[in-house]
Amino acid sequence: MTRDVVHARRTTPFKEVVRLLDHHRISGLPVVDADDKVLGVLSGSDLVRTQAHRDGPAPPPGVTAGDVMSTPAITVHPEQTVPDAARLMERRGVERLPVVDEADRLIGIATRRDLLRVFLRADDDIRRQVTEEIVGTAMGLPSDAVCVAVRDGVVTLDGRVEARSQVPELVHAVWRLDGVVGVVNGLDFRIDDRESPTPSHLTGSP
Repeated sequence: MTRDVVHARRTTPFKEVVRLLDHHRISGLPVVDADDKVLGVLSGSDLVRTQAHRDGPAPPPGVTAGDVMSTPAITVHPEQTVPDAARLMERRGVERLPVVDEADRLIGIATRRDLLRVFLRADDDIRRQVTEEIVGTAMGLPSDAVCVAVRDGVVTLDGRVEARSQVPELVHAVWRLDGVVGVVNGLDFRIDDRESPTPSHLTGSP
């Protein structure tokens, strides 16, 4: 996420918006109100589309950001994960997502470049997070229970956990980490807590 966000107001003139995009070398920006709440998103494509439809009977009195922005804005919150943001971008066909707080005020912006940048994360950093935060803290497993290896963003998990149900839980938690591009599961388990108990009438138990 980029916190220093170039933005426009609803009343920002068309030409000033063009200057902002050109000066900052960006392809779009959010439009906010006086309280920094996101009203819409404006891209270079929106500006070009406006100029392409100039065959009306009379010219408009003056075009502003509010006239050409796309609404409603598709936004995300800072606690949402990179995969969730990427899926939202792909599903809605957008290049950028304004990041808003609980009051819908603009606090940052996430672009496709920002999302791709997480995959440059160092393997050692990913390994440390998996070992300390997931295996140790979240799963409560001994430090030597799971051997974690990371190469080019692919995490390999080997070792033995206590229960079978912990295996998919651990794999899924690792898969959701920023920078992880794949997970190789080599985990075993001590107890199969997913086995259906044998009915008592088959075992002869009362």
